[in-house]
Amino acid sequence: MKTLRALWRLVRVLLHIAHGLAIVWSSFGGLDLAARRQRVQWWAGKLLAVLGASLHTRGQAQPGPVLLAANHVSWLDIVAIHALCPQTRFISKAQVRHWPLLRTLVDAAGTLYLERERRRDALRVVHVMAEALQQGDTLAVFPEGTTGEGPRLLPFHANLLQAAIATGTPVQPVVLRFADPRHAFSPAVAYVGDTSLLQSLWWVVCADGLQVHVTLLPALPIAVGTERRALAEQLQVQIAASLAAAA
Repeated sequence: MKTLRALWRLVRVLLHIAHGLAIVWSSFGGLDLAARRQRVQWWAGKLLAVLGASLHTRGQAQPGPVLLAANHVSWLDIVAIHALCPQTRFISKAQVRHWPLLRTLVDAAGTLYLERERRRDALRVVHVMAEALQQGDTLAVFPEGTTGEGPRLLPFHANLLQAAIATGTPVQPVVLRFADPRHAFSPAVAYVGDTSLLQSLWWVVCADGLQVHVTLLPALPIAVGTERRALAEQLQVQIAASLAAAA
């Protein structure tokens, strides 16, 4: 029965992706900004439901231009944040551009791409981020740079935080945690090492009672003279403390 349920979920996920692509190709470009965000929020929330995951939230999103800084667990992180803050534009690794079909959905959400292999590309992306923040956008970064195991954080990189410092934009820590009835940190969502996207998706559709916990901590104001490495350490300490409290 579990296998049949997982297969049914997988079929529904594929149909939902196809529906999203149809929206992007047919009508998304003609919608105003509010309508686009509504579609993004609906699509992300529906995907979680199709996967059998329930969404639990704490805290409030900072209004206005803000840089969200979140721990990185899975590809589901983006879905969870879009289900709450559909206006968010993510900074993503350039390899996502090569994901067949899914790139169309990622592009539609206004994603900015970073080529991590090129050191100077971070400077370009920081400049683009600063312009977007000055225009009132909400951006999101994963300072770990890659996915971790959940309860243990990887070191936070500070480079992209410079965009918030340069523009005086508040930075809001976001704590992501995936649980199930037997685990405070569900192993079904682990997306580390050599795990492929398809393998991760299969583990997720096989999971029982998956819960997505998103905690929005109070935004940190950026004072004159803020140092990006100190800001990265502050974010890491706050997010780690929240995760430890849930263990």
